[in-house]
Amino acid sequence: YKLYVLDEFAYPMHWGWIDTDEVVEVMRNRPGTQHVVITGRNAPDALIEAADLVTDMSKVKHPMDAGQKGQRGIEW
Repeated sequence: YKLYVLDEFAYPMHWGWIDTDEVVEVMRNRPGTQHVVITGRNAPDALIEAADLVTDMSKVKHPMDAGQKGQRGIEW
C-alpha cells in the first residue's frame, strides 16, 4: 500500500508499549513512495525529528464542552 494511517499510534510509543527507535527505523527504511500518517498526542521527540511533516492541532471548540457524549465514529 502507499498510505498507512496509524491512528492514535503516538500514545503507545509515549507510554513505552512500542519501541520508538524501532518505529523510526521502519519509517526510515520504507519505500520512497509509501506515506505513513501517525496521530496522537505526546509524540516522542525522536519520531518528530524523523518525520517529514509534523502538524500540531489544538481544540478550539468541541461538542463535549457543551455536555454532548462521545460519538461513535468520531471519538472511538
